[in-house]
Amino acid sequence: MLVGAHDVEVFERARPRLEAIAYRLLGSANDAEDAVQDTFLRWQAAERELIETPEAWLTKVLTNLCLNRLTSARARRETYVGQWLPEPVFAGDRMLGPSDTVEQRESVSLAMLTLMERLSARERVVYVLREAFGYPHAEIAEVLDLTESNCQQIHRRARQHLADERRRVPVDAAAARRIVEEFLAAALSGRTDSLVRMLTDDAISIGDGGGVVFSVPHPITGALRVARFLRTLFTPSAAKWEMIGGRPDLFAAVANGVPALVMVVGDRVAGVFALDVTTDGIAGVHAQANPGKLRHATRQWAAAAPGEPLTW
Repeated sequence: MLVGAHDVEVFERARPRLEAIAYRLLGSANDAEDAVQDTFLRWQAAERELIETPEAWLTKVLTNLCLNRLTSARARRETYVGQWLPEPVFAGDRMLGPSDTVEQRESVSLAMLTLMERLSARERVVYVLREAFGYPHAEIAEVLDLTESNCQQIHRRARQHLADERRRVPVDAAAARRIVEEFLAAALSGRTDSLVRMLTDDAISIGDGGGVVFSVPHPITGALRVARFLRTLFTPSAAKWEMIGGRPDLFAAVANGVPALVMVVGDRVAGVFALDVTTDGIAGVHAQANPGKLRHATRQWAAAAPGEPLTW
């Protein structure tokens, strides 16, 4: 069916929310964009005059598309080289969606998106729609063709799987820059104890190179081990810069609601180190270096005004 101006307007009003849902469900900005575009194609082909509530219809279609993608993604990740991490998204991107509540902010952090890989596809949908978007259980049940009580049980189970008592620190651009500058200074100081003081005792470092860029193939845990690794990683080396195409400029930014150290080579984002900052210190360093997962970040970076690079 042809899509008139009104129908396009209805969809475009829904697009930011659909993108934000899809990103939380898939952990990939590129896959989220594809899922939303596929939803538009379904909207275009539908008998729209029979759809009473477009928002609910679009949410259901998108969710089912994401469920299919999650199933195939699980199979792909079984053969993924190294550690898998979500795609980072910088502050200001509408894929981050609402950030008014703690639950909304946490649901889009790289730490939480990584944890959500533990959930079944249905658990992830229920958790995201309930925690990040405040959908009533009755509406979520309708989206998934479940009973309301079954939906409530799935939600409780998902919360149990993701239980984390840490209190994370909300940051703005200025606070993020201060934290990143302190982190970089400690990493470049040559003194392991400077980094240890910034980390929680059970800190974890995870790197995703996707088999394209070298990364440690397993998580590094414990403040001392993480500090030693980071000190070595940030020691300048021509061989390291060759792997990513040249010596990078370093910037401070906010990615997925947390402070991030961004490596930029030319006009390309070559790495994003997201710092999971809690009231007890930095609990995690999630380093995304897989070029295929930095295309969206590069496009976003090119359209931003990143300011002056950090000194190192």
